[in-house]
Amino acid sequence: MYETIQTPAILLDEAKLNRNIRRMAAVGEKHRVSVRPHFKTHKSSFIANKQIMAGAAGITVAKVSEAELLLEAGIKDILIAHPLVESEKIKKLFPYQKSARLIFTIDSKEQAEIMNRAADGHMIEVWLKVNSGLNRCGTQPGRETLQLAKDVRVMKGLKLTGLFTHAGHSYGAASRKELEKIAEEEAQSVVESALLCEEHGIEIQNRSIGSTPTFEKGASYEGMTEVRPGNAVFFDRMQMSLNVAKKDEAAVTILTQLVSKRDCRLVFDGGSKAFTTEKGAHGKEGVVGFGEALSNKLLTITRLSEEHGIADLTDENMHLFQDLALGDKIQFIPNHACTAVNLYDSYMMLKENGEIEPLPIDGRGKSQ
Repeated sequence: MYETIQTPAILLDEAKLNRNIRRMAAVGEKHRVSVRPHFKTHKSSFIANKQIMAGAAGITVAKVSEAELLLEAGIKDILIAHPLVESEKIKKLFPYQKSARLIFTIDSKEQAEIMNRAADGHMIEVWLKVNSGLNRCGTQPGRETLQLAKDVRVMKGLKLTGLFTHAGHSYGAASRKELEKIAEEEAQSVVESALLCEEHGIEIQNRSIGSTPTFEKGASYEGMTEVRPGNAVFFDRMQMSLNVAKKDEAAVTILTQLVSKRDCRLVFDGGSKAFTTEKGAHGKEGVVGFGEALSNKLLTITRLSEEHGIADLTDENMHLFQDLALGDKIQFIPNHACTAVNLYDSYMMLKENGEIEPLPIDGRGKSQ
């Protein structure tokens, strides 16, 4: 099937993609919450529009340039989930405000003041970032979040409508029980902070959580209004290691070719520039090696050079791969789909009708 595809290449299985999109949509329908997937995983305006057509309320982005791409692609509701501190970046999106909803994000009074000055006659919708345990951006839940809400409310150019968080530390969970605890804390950090704000007369209409490992559980908490899964559109070895997804749900694989064969190792033409050197997220390792063969979990990429992926074989499994020949093409599930995708210009998409066609990763390389 893949004889004509030049390797290394990133393959996208459309049937699995569609199934994963439906899984996200079903969570929203079941718990009556909005779904706002993150663009950073797939970086494709085509896939973003698929998500909208499946019921997503909007899209989450990390960069102004990603927002511009999606606005030009017809998407009308976008959250920029990254604190902007440069007036020119903020102002670039003002021309779109007449035809689309743009939500900016804030995590400090100083940054809010920058955004308020940049508004210059415009009204900017903003959400506050709450720290639910990742210890990256965001105010502490409760009083600190309330104080920032009070500060923002008196700024004439800003309209506060929501709180959001991202429990990225969920990728380090050691068990299902720990994962569910993190999901609960993530939801509570937003809901309880929102209730505190409302006790002080500040209405919080939107209460949003992110993180693929936690979104299904987090969506069930009373008071939640939105979830923002990113990786769930593809899944990968990290999600498999957390028992969030099964192997047959991985929609993206890296296609490589066997180029060298020794008794103790196999060498493929995909290295660190084709996979990703990550073994986990947010500094926590969750998988062994750098890729797992779709056909056999015992075949893993154990070492990476820039252009070489090496599978070191053991005495116990060496006999399983004796029939592989030079030129054979093998699909590997990457550790982290989000960073692997960013290494390619296009997917080779296996369509549901059996055809294969390139799909541009048109959000790749957006620098602002």
